[in-house]
Amino acid sequence: MSFETWCALAGVLLVGMALVPKMVERAPVTTAAIYLVIGLILSPLALNVIYLQPLDHSKLLERLTEIAVIISLFATGLKMRLPFSDPKWFIPLRLAFISMALTVGMMTLAGVYLLHLPLGAAIILGAILSPTDPVLASDVQVSHAHDDDPLRFSLTGEAGFNDGAAFPFVMLGLGLLGLHDLGEGGWRWFAVDVLWSIGAAVVIGALLGTLTARLVLWLRREKHEAVGTDDFLTLGLIAGAYGIALLCNSYGFLAVFAAGLALRHTERAMTEQLPEDDDEEEEAPTMPVPDTDVEAEEIREELATGEKTSSKYLMGQLLRYNEALERLAEFALVLILGGMISRATWTNSALWLAPLLFLIIRPLAVWIGLLGAREIGHSRPFIAWFGIRGLGSLYYLFYAIEHKLPENLATQLTAITFSIVVLSILVHGFSVTPSMKKYEKISR
Repeated sequence: MSFETWCALAGVLLVGMALVPKMVERAPVTTAAIYLVIGLILSPLALNVIYLQPLDHSKLLERLTEIAVIISLFATGLKMRLPFSDPKWFIPLRLAFISMALTVGMMTLAGVYLLHLPLGAAIILGAILSPTDPVLASDVQVSHAHDDDPLRFSLTGEAGFNDGAAFPFVMLGLGLLGLHDLGEGGWRWFAVDVLWSIGAAVVIGALLGTLTARLVLWLRREKHEAVGTDDFLTLGLIAGAYGIALLCNSYGFLAVFAAGLALRHTERAMTEQLPEDDDEEEEAPTMPVPDTDVEAEEIREELATGEKTSSKYLMGQLLRYNEALERLAEFALVLILGGMISRATWTNSALWLAPLLFLIIRPLAVWIGLLGAREIGHSRPFIAWFGIRGLGSLYYLFYAIEHKLPENLATQLTAITFSIVVLSILVHGFSVTPSMKKYEKISR
């Protein structure tokens, strides 16, 4: 499809989504499912308008999915304002590390004994399909900074942590295939790919997020500088945290998530220093209706530089800008995913593998990972169900392909991953509204 056709198609779809946002929000399905269905209609299976060979464009697709995931991870970190001392944090940590590791293990067994994959490839498949997705799970994530609902908070935190926590398993699988140095007895894998890469990423992201927040707020409050630059700040912090983490041979996904968390918790710490009546529930201070553009600019500067409003105003602006980027990335990549579905990127094995993952492996991993966790209440079965697979899985697939995965394995893993992600978007997308209504009814 030509560039002109791409532009025309994207323009029509984006304008259409902009004109009927309320209708889309009220629809009993996620926007990702809508984008996917449109992509499937345009794919070689139907109108054959979009035709993109994933193996021929794996480098480009790796970069596109990479960008989409880090944008979403930063937004995810910004949403999570609950103090780290709160015991609710243990739930997403257990999901992201214990439950995900169990999922990788069970998917590896399925890969070896049911799909007859080599052990290394089976581990890679497990790592690809184990992380839940921060991009496509927005309908079941926290809706605002003060949202500490057990279900939404757990799923949000899990999606933030496990996209980085899956990386060691990808590297282990590549190493077993002879495509990565594991070291004698696996010492290098454990020391570098597990301990260093995870620890360094968290430290880098936390430092950058904290220092950036304090510097920007100091400049705005004391010098009235750095005002109106929230878009540059968002992109700069995302790119900086990700790039520095990769240069230090650590995981950029975790660094970006940690940067968003640190930024949000720096805001919370500075807000809590204010008198209690100033700590309002709203995400950002309300801006009065201005009469002129000049007055509007003056009001924005007053909110951005005021001691009592600057921190919340900063967070509100960052979230608005980042969520706009996130929606755009979701639209583009899910549409492209649907357009890439063909007989070559679909496998009927997914018709039994998807139920195995969604209905047996995921619930069992969640049940074991959350043993003894009483604080989640009635949310356990809903947490088990909403293990949405999406763009993070696609990124790991293309990452493995770009690390010289043999063509026969690349073709097989591509078909499995594409099929599982498509089924997840559709099945979870159409079940979101009824499931959340049932959850809210039970939680009352």
